Amino acid sequence: MNTIRAWFTKTGEASYISHLDLQRVMGRAMRRAKLPVWYSKGFNPHIYMTFALPLPLGQESLVESVDFRSEEENLDFEAMAKALSEALPRGIDVKKMYLADTDAAKIASAKYQVRVPGDWTKAIEQYNALSEAIVEKKTKRGTKPLNLKEQIPSVESWLRDGQTCFTLTLPAGSSGLNLNPTLLLQYLQEQYGLPVSTAEILRVAIYTEDGNKFLGE
Repeated sequence: MNTIRAWFTKTGEASYISHLDLQRVMGRAMRRAKLPVWYSKGFNPHIYMTFALPLPLGQESLVESVDFRSEEENLDFEAMAKALSEALPRGIDVKKMYLADTDAAKIASAKYQVRVPGDWTKAIEQYNALSEAIVEKKTKRGTKPLNLKEQIPSVESWLRDGQTCFTLTLPAGSSGLNLNPTLLLQYLQEQYGLPVSTAEILRVAIYTEDGNKFLGE
């Protein structure tokens, strides 16, 4: 039994496909592409699939992955990736398919590119000067206060084409603390009027606990 990983992008209108719908879309696409997938046993057989770090609705990513199993030995990964890409909706493109070589449980952080219309560099400078920035983070047990400055001590921003741009590398996965750029954006909105609804968030890399890339160029 082989575990195969498909590295794919999720951009444009596809960013509004929920994680639950993505599971359905991917399962249908795999069947349409006639991939040699392994099905679970029992009364309701289904394709075994696991996704690493599902994204919030509306966020884009160049580094999504789904793992599935196959009992086939001689696999043409290039042909499989092409067939799956052709069966998926616009905005979801398979970049590569290969034998899963790193356990997703080792994921520790993710890198994001953020763009917001307008010049918000002064607001970010004010954030950088703070000693603490308390937000309420949702958990499975409710909400709890979190000091953003402990995870994001400062943000380096710049202007490009009338937008404020910055990158963030945040804890994720096995680190035990999963943070998303929206926490910082919501704080900047509450304190300085930054328009969160117009922000564009793109995930560009995922790293393991030893600092190596799990996914990314």
